[in-house]
Amino acid sequence: MIPGEEIRKKADQYRDYTVANLARLVQTRSYSGQEKEAAELTEQLLREAGVTDLRIDGLGNVIARVGTGEKILAIDGHIDTVEVGDPAQWQRDPFCGTVEGDYLHGRGASDQKGGVASMITAARILQEMNYDGEYSVVFTFTVMEEDCDGLCWRYLIEKENLKPDFAVSTEPTSLGLYRGQRGRMEMELFFTGVSAHGSAPERGVNAAYKAARAAVAIGEFNERLEPDRDRFLGKGTVVVSQVHAHGPSQCAVPDQARLYLDRRLTWGETMESAIAEIQDLCGEDLKEVRVPEYTRPSWKGTVHAQELYFPTWKTPENHRIVQAGVHAWEALYGEKPRVDKWTFSTNGVAIAGYHEVPCIGLGPGDEDQAHAPNERIRISDLPRAAAFYATLPWVLNEG
Repeated sequence: MIPGEEIRKKADQYRDYTVANLARLVQTRSYSGQEKEAAELTEQLLREAGVTDLRIDGLGNVIARVGTGEKILAIDGHIDTVEVGDPAQWQRDPFCGTVEGDYLHGRGASDQKGGVASMITAARILQEMNYDGEYSVVFTFTVMEEDCDGLCWRYLIEKENLKPDFAVSTEPTSLGLYRGQRGRMEMELFFTGVSAHGSAPERGVNAAYKAARAAVAIGEFNERLEPDRDRFLGKGTVVVSQVHAHGPSQCAVPDQARLYLDRRLTWGETMESAIAEIQDLCGEDLKEVRVPEYTRPSWKGTVHAQELYFPTWKTPENHRIVQAGVHAWEALYGEKPRVDKWTFSTNGVAIAGYHEVPCIGLGPGDEDQAHAPNERIRISDLPRAAAFYATLPWVLNEG
């Protein structure tokens, strides 16, 4: 029997506890690659919650396990945040963790330390209920998601051999049940010309003009991109995000130019197809297309390099993990959740995209708060998310 009522009551009882933990997490600055203090605080909060099977892996992810079942349900939340941006746009200290009404304010509140705080509460609830079902619940508090989404999970699967049967992302969904997202990739486009003195440009070949023609063509191509066949994930996009040209001096025809592209990939689009499209668009003007590699070390000094390609993924609506998520929400609140998808990218690109682990998402907070000044989260979302995370393994155990 699914103990939905008991779990819901516990989650509501621990509302203030969850809020207090979230405030401490928000007050602990944790930009990508600088999560050491946040990881140590997360470990401390988990120990206080009664979790004993707990460690920090070689990359810096915090891993907590509840139960001894051979099958694994992973519940994931990243502990890093983007930076503040222009401080003048903030009405409060970005790291205040202040509560006003039904909102807690600060960088990372929605994206996505609210999910992390709810995960800690869910772990406490499962520990207190002596949960030990067929599915062990592995809570992963991951690093560097904002810098390179999915890198942490590629490390967990490829280096730590932690490949779950199912996974849940706690990125913000406004408490909807999400089952997919567009993928993305980054591309560098290189153009070359022939330098000449700026007083006689006809003697040279201007690499900047080649890049400019390509940029215009890419902008027009973006308008022609089509949505996926079932129109669930929507259309892909491509944008020129950086332009750079240079030559021997400011008084010379530039002989080198570079465009940097952000490409969002809908279902059926791949790295190879996206590169081929760009090559066709640019023609002979284009010298090279390169997908950059991410090599930044984690807070523990570990490098786990990967290309900046993040595959599209979706889990069918009739899949067992999606339906288990629906049933868990119904058991708690007597209604079906809204089933949808993210606009932005998550660690699902590695979990489901690279490694084909069936994945869903449900998180407190709103997607439009991510990376925004004056970020905040609804406090009332927190216990409902915690209850969902604690209920889902019971639903899976019932088959």
